[in-house]
Amino acid sequence: MVHVKLFGLLRLDTGLKELNAQAATVGDLYPILLAEAKRIKPSTTVTAKDVDGCVILINGKQGKKSSRLKDGDQVLLMSPVCGG
Repeated sequence: MVHVKLFGLLRLDTGLKELNAQAATVGDLYPILLAEAKRIKPSTTVTAKDVDGCVILINGKQGKKSSRLKDGDQVLLMSPVCGG
């Protein structure tokens, strides 16, 4: 089981702050996260493409969609920020 925390617009748009899930890779978390977001906030428009554009940290180190996960890992997903 891994612990996932969401930040930024991803958190606002999904209505999710965090969740626990069983997944072998970060990419395996995407459908779980999207299903839970639809359950919590049926009006969400977040897609897998939106999640794919997030910054990924695994136990404080940068990760990627194909990164392998192990029991007890903490995954942070942060939507990119831009501004001026």
